[in-house]
Amino acid sequence: MSVLKTAEAVCVGHPDKLCDLVADQILDDILYEDSNARVAVEVMATGRRIIVTGEITTKARVRVRDSVRTALSAAGYKPWGFLVYVWVRHQSQDIGDGVSTSLEARHGDESAYSLQGAGDQGTVYGYACTETPERLPLPLVLAHRICKRLDAAREQGAIKGIFSDGKAQVSVRYDDTGKPQAIECVVVSVQHSELKDSDELRREITSAIIGPACQPYLPVTDATVILVNSSGRFVEGGPKADIGLTGRKLMVDTHGGLAAHGAGAFSGKDPSKVDRSGAYMARLIAKTIVDARLAEECQVGVSYAIGKADPVAFTIDTFGTGQHPDWLLTDAARAVFPLRPAAIIDLLRLRAPGYANYSTYGHLGYLGRTWEDTFSHIESLRKAVTTHAGQTHAHQ
Repeated sequence: MSVLKTAEAVCVGHPDKLCDLVADQILDDILYEDSNARVAVEVMATGRRIIVTGEITTKARVRVRDSVRTALSAAGYKPWGFLVYVWVRHQSQDIGDGVSTSLEARHGDESAYSLQGAGDQGTVYGYACTETPERLPLPLVLAHRICKRLDAAREQGAIKGIFSDGKAQVSVRYDDTGKPQAIECVVVSVQHSELKDSDELRREITSAIIGPACQPYLPVTDATVILVNSSGRFVEGGPKADIGLTGRKLMVDTHGGLAAHGAGAFSGKDPSKVDRSGAYMARLIAKTIVDARLAEECQVGVSYAIGKADPVAFTIDTFGTGQHPDWLLTDAARAVFPLRPAAIIDLLRLRAPGYANYSTYGHLGYLGRTWEDTFSHIESLRKAVTTHAGQTHAHQ
């Protein structure tokens, strides 16, 4: 029996994504000066106001308003049209102590990377599948590609009279073997000028955006339902029309709602927060398992306790597609990949700035990112699987 799967993505000027971009720009600007800074900021955009709050502990000179203006410009807005309000404080000493001296270290553990504890508690998930080269669900990949093309068309002037607030949603039909078969429906909403003709806009988006974005994966056919600005009009947009908040597009940031997402948001958080660093590592593990052809689909879950270096739980689920039992893959992955926060930060080089680059079109699927670079780990993982399988056989 066929199944329909749907995912959405948003453009850079969407109010929620604007807030994520602002938060990550603040983080980046601080990390440029202080790679050990502790940052957890939240942003709200409403009307012509940008509100920044949260905790920042750093040796750097914090220039929040400058960071906000940089992000506004990058998102297609005029910075001088906004008032910026800033309420930030230092990280709680209780949290800071737990991160700086882990539970293990307090009990005498002096092994590698034992000193730093997790900056939060919760479960993070990583996911990968074989249905796209990005190792992500096809509906999400297509939705992101449409939004990227929309933003590029606005910036380059290829489509006149559109603005930076927009969304895309793609529905794909899968056959009974789980393979994508057809694009059933594409929904695009994009803010436009009052003078823009709606029929002209639909033709431009269909031919210049949707078709080219989808073609490398699945074609848009006469049977594909295409809806452009289905409300009929989208003249008023951005924070003037809808309040934006950091962390409201978690599914856009990760797996499009087609796999689990736990813990909290990514944007505005330094890597001591396992919401971000743990999720990146979970993604690397899942993608390595898929790239190593050990499974066609894989979900990795890692659970942390605040102030504790080692996770309290680590699970792998290949949904019946694994070449080996999930418990064996779990043991092998645990032997290959570090799960303590400090070790993750070092391996993935997460203290370097640059997070704003991933705050709009999802944090996953980028070639060259350390949490996507499976090539360095495939052989080690295969050897670990063979070793653990041999040890199990010897004990039987």
